[in-house]
Amino acid sequence: MTTHRIYSTSFASVYPLYVAKAERKGRTKAEVDEIIGWLTGYSAGALADHLAKNTSFQDFLAAAPRMNPARSSITGVVCGVRVEDIHDPTMRDIRYLDKLVDELARGKPMAKILRS
Repeated sequence: MTTHRIYSTSFASVYPLYVAKAERKGRTKAEVDEIIGWLTGYSAGALADHLAKNTSFQDFLAAAPRMNPARSSITGVVCGVRVEDIHDPTMRDIRYLDKLVDELARGKPMAKILRS
């Protein structure tokens, strides 16, 4: 998938995949929402609004109230690429979210996922 296609993909189309991945491994939708809130600063209500509006991934991240500065401590490989080596800021933030959901699905404790 090209970068442009990922950017224009609605966040609402990807969100259920994040939730399903977490739930398959015994985690919850609430935990996915907590991760999204930690990364972006969105409240539960604001997240629900963006899901209802089918906001694109790019616009969802661009409108985030406060991208967590601790996100730069997220490292590792997603889709065969080291997240810390991604130069495009929007793509890096997308992969940060992917990485956090992967960590959740692997059973990592929330305190470690949220870099507490």
